[in-house]
Amino acid sequence: MAGSPECDCGAVAGPLGACVDYYHAILAEEQADPRMYRWHAPVVCAYLLQHPSGAHEKYLDGQFRQLQLYLDKGLDALLRVAAHQVARNNHRARAGYDTSPLAAYEPLPPGGPPGRFRASFCGLPVRDGSFVFDGHQAYGHRIKLIAEATVESWRSIQA
Repeated sequence: MAGSPECDCGAVAGPLGACVDYYHAILAEEQADPRMYRWHAPVVCAYLLQHPSGAHEKYLDGQFRQLQLYLDKGLDALLRVAAHQVARNNHRARAGYDTSPLAAYEPLPPGGPPGRFRASFCGLPVRDGSFVFDGHQAYGHRIKLIAEATVESWRSIQA
């Protein structure tokens, strides 16, 4: 139901519905578009940090740190860290998760979640059923704005 506040994040629903509807539509579109899939990790991290009732609490700190890494060093750096983790988690390697790439970033502040975010998934434009209607870089820029808003709001609760 567009126009009514439905989301944990405090956002008003958009034309597709609540943020969860946008999230599922993004995940579905990513499956058919490898270039769009590059932003999968920031999408998941930002969504779960904005809607923690649907997340596993023990992972939120790592997701908060991943968003900070993404904002600090860019998408390629985040993808390199993710590839490193996948390689370490290979069943033959059994090395486990390496937290050192995220150690320099602030932990998730206690006392959350924030009540509102200046940018949310309900605000993403979609045309002809696509979030990349105006190109992948424009889509990536919008995801970065959501990531920035997510980190900013979480940081504000400790102020």
